[in-house]
Amino acid sequence: MTLSTPDQALKAVGSEIRRTRLAQGRTLKTLAAEAGISHPFLSQLERGLARPSMATLDRIAAALGTTQVNLMLAAQTPASPAAGLGDIPDGVQVVRAHEGVVIPQTSEHEREGFSRLLISGTAAFYPQEQVISRAEFDNFYCHEQDEWVHVISGSIQIDLGGERTVELHAGDSLYYRGDIPHRWRAAGDEPARLIVVQAAEATPAPSRD
Repeated sequence: MTLSTPDQALKAVGSEIRRTRLAQGRTLKTLAAEAGISHPFLSQLERGLARPSMATLDRIAAALGTTQVNLMLAAQTPASPAAGLGDIPDGVQVVRAHEGVVIPQTSEHEREGFSRLLISGTAAFYPQEQVISRAEFDNFYCHEQDEWVHVISGSIQIDLGGERTVELHAGDSLYYRGDIPHRWRAAGDEPARLIVVQAAEATPAPSRD
């Protein structure tokens, strides 16, 4: 698995969106309407000619009944041998600093950050490295899978459903249910670097008994 460029990854993600849509017998117009985007934009995205924000990609994945991570997994290149480690047993993965699927955080500017998937194939959880430099909030994310965020450097503000904003600094962590609307932005002059871990499966809602 080598490091995909944003253009390579987005082209592969677009192809996966189209493949999944056609397998479900959906039209561009119906999927676009459910994801809250225009069907010309979706058509361009499927052909690798448009860049979605991560929030838009999340809405498209939800409309397809899948996850943003699963769409990113489709953009992976074949795994490369782990140099210097000899034979790797089954169930072990090594992802080097130059490897992983990279998706820009926003549709407009790569300098506003990226997400890099740090695992390949099916797993119990999916870690990502994220760099956030935008000073404004994007749209809310909302999904079934719980999530954990750890700040490596810099600071971020996380808006939890418009009801509470939490500021995190280097060394801080936050866990939340995926169905709580959430979004974040950089809270300082320097980009924030995060590790974001998403569960592979939906977490049952807590009992109200």
